Amino acid sequence: MKAGILGASGYTGSELLRLLAGHPEFEVAVATAHSHAGQAVGAHTPSLAAAYPGLAYEDNDPARFGGLDLVFCGLPHGESQRIVPELRARVGLIVDLAADFRLKDAALYPRWYGEEHGAPELLGDAAYGLPELFREELAGATLIAAAGCYPTAAGLALAPLVRGGLVEPTGIVVDAASGVSGAGRGLKESLHFGSVDEDFTAYGLLTHRHTPEMEQIIGGEVLFTPHLAPMVRGILATCYARPSAGTTPTTDSVLAALHDAYDTEPFVVVRDDPPSTKATAGANAAHVTARVDPRTGWVVSFCALDNLVKGASGQAIQCANAALGLAETTGLPIAGVYP
Repeated sequence: MKAGILGASGYTGSELLRLLAGHPEFEVAVATAHSHAGQAVGAHTPSLAAAYPGLAYEDNDPARFGGLDLVFCGLPHGESQRIVPELRARVGLIVDLAADFRLKDAALYPRWYGEEHGAPELLGDAAYGLPELFREELAGATLIAAAGCYPTAAGLALAPLVRGGLVEPTGIVVDAASGVSGAGRGLKESLHFGSVDEDFTAYGLLTHRHTPEMEQIIGGEVLFTPHLAPMVRGILATCYARPSAGTTPTTDSVLAALHDAYDTEPFVVVRDDPPSTKATAGANAAHVTARVDPRTGWVVSFCALDNLVKGASGQAIQCANAALGLAETTGLPIAGVYP
């Protein structure tokens, strides 16, 4: 199947190219990047030179994607909603890695993204791309909104506990830390090595745009605080919830809920030990665990993943596999890179 990448020069686009180079069914036919049009992919991102010796970036022209089987959109937030309506008539499947079609309620976009949605009529058509929790939406889908990195981590950690009635869906606290690649490839003073190294900072206090997406996944109320960690890849989410009224969950019962949800899932590992971001680096894998503190009564659930793979590009490919009738594991790494 012929695939295209719209916005292929960013971190998620480059990661898509890396992963698709090993995919047995998808062949990259077009890769666009407006600011790098005409430049060889291998010259811009040398790690891709051997995989794509003859591929060069093209301009972001939707007409260039006509007749392709699928297109991955790796554009900045707000751009996909302007291009996807035209793309839908040209390609079989669109997988958007931005937030443009993730939220089902158009009224949430002005509050959390700062502007009205440009194509609200498509929000109901978009399948939500987090296969372990919303797989039934993906088969035969023609437009998929791949889940965000932080919401993937929080959703995988919390959804089985909320759905199983073990914790209250309100009053949930999510503290999560991400590597700097989550902020994209563009130059920003706050992301310079001298700014990030030996530092650990919170940001987006009370206003981070992934909050409503987490609440949509979990079906509850979330207080979310993201942090920037001095590492390139990875997310570690630590999630706190109160036991549901009339229940007394234990560490064994919350771990059992995670095992019930994920033991048949190829990309989710339920661990007894605390999860590690490095253990997931380069893999389309998420590691989860949970504890109940008998002293305070809090339930604490954890998830670690690679924000560029399971949190973005790998998940997008997993969703495309599901939509097109392939095994979800096709072309995706399960083992991480260590050390």
